[in-house]
Amino acid sequence: MNRRLTIGYDAKRIVKNGTGLGSYGRTLINDLSANSSLNLRLYAPDKGRNDLRGQIVTRDNLQFCYPERSGIPFEKAFWRSKGIVKDLVKDGVQIYHGLSGELPFGISRSGVRSIVTIHDLIFLRHPEFYNWIDTKIYAWKFFQTIREADHIIAISECTKRDIIEFGNIEDSEISVVYQSYSPSFRRQVYDKESSSLPERYILNVGSIEARKNVLLAVKAMHYLPEELHLVIVGRHTKYTDKVSEYVRSHQLEHRVHILHGVSNDLLPAIYAGAESFVYPSVYEGFGIPIIEAISSGLPVVACTGSCLEEAGGPSSIYVDPDDERAMANAITMTLRGAEGRQQRIERSQEYIRRFEGRDVASQIVDLYNRLI
Repeated sequence: MNRRLTIGYDAKRIVKNGTGLGSYGRTLINDLSANSSLNLRLYAPDKGRNDLRGQIVTRDNLQFCYPERSGIPFEKAFWRSKGIVKDLVKDGVQIYHGLSGELPFGISRSGVRSIVTIHDLIFLRHPEFYNWIDTKIYAWKFFQTIREADHIIAISECTKRDIIEFGNIEDSEISVVYQSYSPSFRRQVYDKESSSLPERYILNVGSIEARKNVLLAVKAMHYLPEELHLVIVGRHTKYTDKVSEYVRSHQLEHRVHILHGVSNDLLPAIYAGAESFVYPSVYEGFGIPIIEAISSGLPVVACTGSCLEEAGGPSSIYVDPDDERAMANAITMTLRGAEGRQQRIERSQEYIRRFEGRDVASQIVDLYNRLI
């Protein structure tokens, strides 16, 4: 009988983040745990949110691990950044995988092999979207992590290029493994009768922040049919207030709807009821909402300049992130009844098969075996 490979994971985001890095970790862990040759240990500073932790499928080769002492925030932060290494050695972990761009101090000297997933370096590429102190902290963590790592996973070719440029890393030290998406978005479930959403709407999903640039889609509404609405789903930020002010001052309240706190159970239905998906982000590491939208049967309009073409493929439409008229024209090409719409959807769905969970998981397992 082959001995299971014991892998440790940084699970802080898995139990604390509802979207983004949390979604990446939960989807990947659920795909990996289906492999009976792996023993998965999820290390988190505390139990986090019950609803998020409950999204991890219970299997006999998976367990959560917490520090013995975690009463105060300082103890939790110290354990995750350094103290965890002793636990990894004690637990017989052979590889530790930092799922959110971080590795603990001293792991390179511990005998435990390490691999880290880096999602983006936007704080270096576009520091204008961050507070000055945050860019310094993120940059320090990045350089410390790449010194510790035995291997790096980039979630897109765009992110790989940024790692090579800013980190002075050799190409051979980085593997591109795309992010997988939850299969829940394949379920076409939408009940117009019971929904409070408008009859016709285009959709945007993601944190409502300046870098995500959703104001471009709002401005495009001036050039689109009056009966067409825009539904924006995401976390509230200061940029949300800017968007809301524009909506009020341009009398668009009846056409632009901003939703916060949408549950993971409800989100697939909101995708399914949309007519088109817009993602006007200025810069991304990947853009998983694009994959979710395509999986839900939607055509996509996104922006040029980063990795969104990698996520959406050649059959999605891309425009300049500052051109509201081009955005409106592109949306028009994706509305029901537009010529070639169904063909775009079908070709895009064929394209995103490369992001399906088992294929992504098998690539990750190949990297683990290569490290060992």
